[in-house]
Amino acid sequence: MAKNTSLYFRIVEGRSLPAKDVSGTSDPYCIVKVDNEVVARTATVWKNLNPFWGEEYTLHLPTGFHSLSFYVMDEDTIGHDDVIGKILLSKDAIGAQAKGLDNWLNLTRVDPDEEVQGEIHLGLELLRDAKRIGLRCHFIEARDLAPRDISGTSDPFARILFNNHSAETSIIKKTRYPHWSETLELELETWELTEGGNVTVEVWDWDMVGKNDFLGKVEIPFACLHKTPVLQGWFRLLPLGNHEDDAGGKLGALRLKVRLVEDRILPSMYYQPLIDLLVESVISPAEVEDSSPLTMLEEVTTVESRQDVAMTLVKIYLGQGLVVPFLDYLSTREVNHTSDPNTLFRSNSLASKAMEQFMKAVGMLYLHEVLKPIINRIFEEKKYIELDPCKIDLNRTRRISFKGAASEAEVRESSVEMLQGYLSSVVESIVGSVAQCPPVMRVAFKQLHKRVEEQFPEPENEDVKYLAISGFFFLRFFAPAILTPKLFHLRDQHADTRTSRTLLLLAKAVQSVGNLGLQLGHGKELWMEPLHPIILCSVASVKDFLDKLIDIDQDSAPPCRAVFLPSVTVKEGYLQKHKAEGPQLLSRFAFKKRYFWLSSETLSYAKTLDLWQVRSSIPIQCVCVVERVDENAFQQQHVMQVVAQDNDGQIHTIYIQCKNVNELNQWLSAIRKASIYNERMLPSFHPGAYRSGKWTCCLQANRATLGCSRTHSAVTLGDWSDPLDPDAETQTIYKQLLQGRDKLRTTLYSYSLEIACNPGIHKCGLICSASLTLGHYHGREKPWYWCKYYGIFLPR
Repeated sequence: MAKNTSLYFRIVEGRSLPAKDVSGTSDPYCIVKVDNEVVARTATVWKNLNPFWGEEYTLHLPTGFHSLSFYVMDEDTIGHDDVIGKILLSKDAIGAQAKGLDNWLNLTRVDPDEEVQGEIHLGLELLRDAKRIGLRCHFIEARDLAPRDISGTSDPFARILFNNHSAETSIIKKTRYPHWSETLELELETWELTEGGNVTVEVWDWDMVGKNDFLGKVEIPFACLHKTPVLQGWFRLLPLGNHEDDAGGKLGALRLKVRLVEDRILPSMYYQPLIDLLVESVISPAEVEDSSPLTMLEEVTTVESRQDVAMTLVKIYLGQGLVVPFLDYLSTREVNHTSDPNTLFRSNSLASKAMEQFMKAVGMLYLHEVLKPIINRIFEEKKYIELDPCKIDLNRTRRISFKGAASEAEVRESSVEMLQGYLSSVVESIVGSVAQCPPVMRVAFKQLHKRVEEQFPEPENEDVKYLAISGFFFLRFFAPAILTPKLFHLRDQHADTRTSRTLLLLAKAVQSVGNLGLQLGHGKELWMEPLHPIILCSVASVKDFLDKLIDIDQDSAPPCRAVFLPSVTVKEGYLQKHKAEGPQLLSRFAFKKRYFWLSSETLSYAKTLDLWQVRSSIPIQCVCVVERVDENAFQQQHVMQVVAQDNDGQIHTIYIQCKNVNELNQWLSAIRKASIYNERMLPSFHPGAYRSGKWTCCLQANRATLGCSRTHSAVTLGDWSDPLDPDAETQTIYKQLLQGRDKLRTTLYSYSLEIACNPGIHKCGLICSASLTLGHYHGREKPWYWCKYYGIFLPR
């Protein structure tokens, strides 16, 4: 059985942060680390001591991670960024919260002695013979040590201590991956064999001037050596352990939401019965009032978990090529159970959440194509726009006329004119995008239109069939993306205060367009009235657009089986590629600008994105390492390496530099996902580069020597472009059934059951090979499994 570990976290906001700039404010952002690897960086919120980020991430992680760290930084345009404080959460602390952590946490000071990382490879042996008693320590090597010097490296040496005995290794200069291969011995007295305590191994960075810097320690109980005289392996370096709580939250606080999910994934054969039942539910749907696995899921899921369940089900049905029948099934039930058309799809039902997640899964590229040019224009122009008389600030406006400062009326008139221009551009872009909209989305909306029209055929409900589609299309897709473009990857940074207000007003206007102008004048924001004429003028074109959108032959749209298709470019953009061939060049000349394309088949690049350009390609199946590169390798930040092995066994490496850490993480994650099933992935790599006849990381002269650090290929960012994983997704549905077992038992035990159970495997989580016939299940015969491990009836 495989083990799947996912970590969800949301950095909501900060409060009462200390001022780091002379202006009396700070420019805060957050860096997130899993153990030693930077996995995310939020956008910077300029000049704000109470920043709001609202950024969320899902990470797929190796099972052996130890901690999650949040560092709050103050960005400086000149010099190094200042560290404000940090929050450290251990894996055990996160896992102890069954529903996840959701709280304000005080920032603590960053102590250099606590900022340790890496591992040390050593062997310990207790010597006991007639001639001597002693402790022998074989220092082999260390890897991924913390950089303590300006050069981005360290000068490490190691020390062993027991009682009053100690010995030190030699110093290895300018490396974070030292190879000592030294053996040290401590002579002990006979009475010391009965002593308790720990054998301590410390690693330090040697400094010519000043005190040495601490790099980490390992403590091994001396009693362990009595049981295992020879102890050898890799040991994680730990901090000194002198944690100091921040007094009274003087460094401010972060509001965080963190949830850890660990599942054991069974072989596919054990999930097939549930897959079959889910497929049957939408291919041969029962009567509307009959229960099904999908209706049972809606009963046992909470409002908080429904979005995750909806996304999981969308992925399962995408994998089966049945996402349209699935959405049609849920929509039909919701429509048939709705008597008032004004409340249709207004709740957070499974049907609403499923349609919302479906649009994100299949329509993000489409959304980018429609909105990105307009969003970029708004960010670049940075116009002051305000309609609310209570919020107009004349001091923030530029002069509009030569007569002097602008009046409130002039500001309002200018704001209306600019907002009308932005709104017209958005509406024109949307209504002209019928051809770009994914066919599977158009077919799903066609089915929704049909079900609503059947349920509400009355003439007075003529607009309901349009509102059902526009409610999803405008209110749950386009408007949220306009409001927070950073969360939809339309921009790398959050909007500043002025641009954010413009986006909010524009999103409100787009929502009114999506409501077909039916609620205009009924709200409290009467100051939006100057936009009403253009909103009402847009209604006719929006209806015409929706009619064209659903004018599609369902058979002409191929079933959408996956998001990650070989023919689709998953990620593309300009990056800097290292010129490895030829003579050694200075770092700033060694990287050349190239346009990269990534699909599930190849990673290719060319000088420009023109079609006539000759592309160089790396087959994805040949990729064996995708990792970061140490800054000191090229004296450059945000560099990654892609190592590929050809059919002749030759290793080829390209180095690629990204603009920032977020772009670096996105490309690392995308390439790792594309190569996740490769069989030739290497367990270790060199985080440095081979220059001047040696590796810059471990100083080894042999270019073909094994890598000195473990690969991190299991760390990926979860997002809408994730490849489908049917077993992991079906396990999520099983887990929901398990958590709702009390409700299920209440339902199932009311029927007569006939059970024939065979002995099964309990502890490993395998479903027992039992059979169960449900004598009466809402009038239908259904076969069921009895799972002894879960203690619940599960559908066959």
